[in-house]
Amino acid sequence: MISISANLNIMIKAAEKASKSIIRDFGEIEKLQVSKKGPNDFVTKTDKYVEKILIEELSKTKKNYSFLTEETGVIKNKDKENTWIIDPIDGTTNFLHGIPHFAISIALQSKEELLSGLIFDPIKDEMFFAEKEKGAYLNNQRLRVSSKSSLEECLFSSNNEGIKFCNLNMRCSGSAALDLAYVASGRLDGYFQNKINLWDVAAGALLVKEAGGIVNNYDKFDINKIHIKASSAAINDKMMEKLKNF
Repeated sequence: MISISANLNIMIKAAEKASKSIIRDFGEIEKLQVSKKGPNDFVTKTDKYVEKILIEELSKTKKNYSFLTEETGVIKNKDKENTWIIDPIDGTTNFLHGIPHFAISIALQSKEELLSGLIFDPIKDEMFFAEKEKGAYLNNQRLRVSSKSSLEECLFSSNNEGIKFCNLNMRCSGSAALDLAYVASGRLDGYFQNKINLWDVAAGALLVKEAGGIVNNYDKFDINKIHIKASSAAINDKMMEKLKNF
C-alpha cells in the first residue's frame, strides 16, 4: 500500500473532480467557445472552468496557500511560501482538435522546492504522481526511467523547434506534461524544450527526478521562459552533448 501525503491526496481528488468537465466537453468539442489568446495558444471555457474547480478544491483545506496558474496567473494568499502550480489542460490544442492527448498538471512548491507533482490524463485514466524522496507512480505502480544506453535506440520528444534542431528519433506530442510523465515511466527516453512555462513542467520535472531521471536546474530561468532538458540517467550525458547549442 502506497503512503501518500495529505496534500497529494487533496491534489488527486481535485484532479478527479475537475476531469469530469474535461471529459464532458471533450465529447462535445464542436460546441466549445474558443477565443484566440496568442500564436498557437488557445484558451477555452473548459480551461477556465477546470482551473476554477481546481482552485476551489485545493483551497478547501489549504485556505492560505498561494497559486500560480496558467489562466489566472499569480494569486497571493497569506501563505506565500507554499504555492500550488496549476495547468488546467496541458495540451489545449490537442483538446480543441479532438486529439485525446492532454492532461491536468498540479504541483506543490514550498520555499522554491517541489514537494508533490501530479499529472492526470483523464481520457486514458492515467494518474502519474510523485512526492519528494518518495518515488514516482502511475496508478499506484512504481515508475522507473528507461535503462537504454544507446541514443539510436531512444525516443525523444520536444516542440517543433526542438525536433528541427538535432538528429534524434523525435516525436512532438503537444503536451509537455505528458512528455515528462512518459520520460518518468520509460515510454520516452528524453524531453527538451526552450521558453516553456513553469506550470507546464513543474509536476513532470519532479516525476522524472523521483523515477531516477535527471532534469537540468531551471531555477535560473524566468517562470515563462524555462529551458528544460530531462532524460533517463543512462543517456543524459549523451543527450546534453547533442543539445549543447540548443
